[in-house]
Amino acid sequence: MVWVHLILGAIFEIGWAVGLKLSEGFTLPLPSLITVICLLISFYFFTKALRQIEVGTGYAVYTGIGAAGTAVIGMIFLGDTIGALKVFFIALLIIGIIGLKLSDGQTVETAVE
Repeated sequence: MVWVHLILGAIFEIGWAVGLKLSEGFTLPLPSLITVICLLISFYFFTKALRQIEVGTGYAVYTGIGAAGTAVIGMIFLGDTIGALKVFFIALLIIGIIGLKLSDGQTVETAVE
């Protein structure tokens, strides 16, 4: 369930990041309100996930999904530029997130002499 909370938090992070753009600097009331609501929901799920997951892994996944998702939404719906390198690095970011998920819970034991 911890990963569900983390992903939900990241999805709402995308919502508030895009909302910052759409609210035009918090000058439009409805987009501003939706942005703040997304921010609160995002932090709720993120902090709930951090109760059970390492902070480094959790934060990397949370911000990685948020950054990748926000970039994709920007390119598809908001007219942000699309380039091969940008797409490559977003894919690389997603691969890193998957790697963090797959390595969650694995530890490296070191010998103490």
